Amino acid sequence: MLSKERIKVENIFAKVKTFKMFSTSYRNRRKRFGLRMNLIAGIINRELGF
Repeated sequence: MLSKERIKVENIFAKVKTFKMFSTSYRNRRKRFGLRMNLIAGIINRELGF
């Protein structure tokens, strides 16, 4: 059971890393990091149907 959940989480992390912002070190202003993270999470959630 735990391994099934881990696979799901690992696949989501892989999708997050497809965005260049998360595949390298973040070099922009920290002020908007949360906003950008929320936008990317929303895009991924929409793709996955959550």
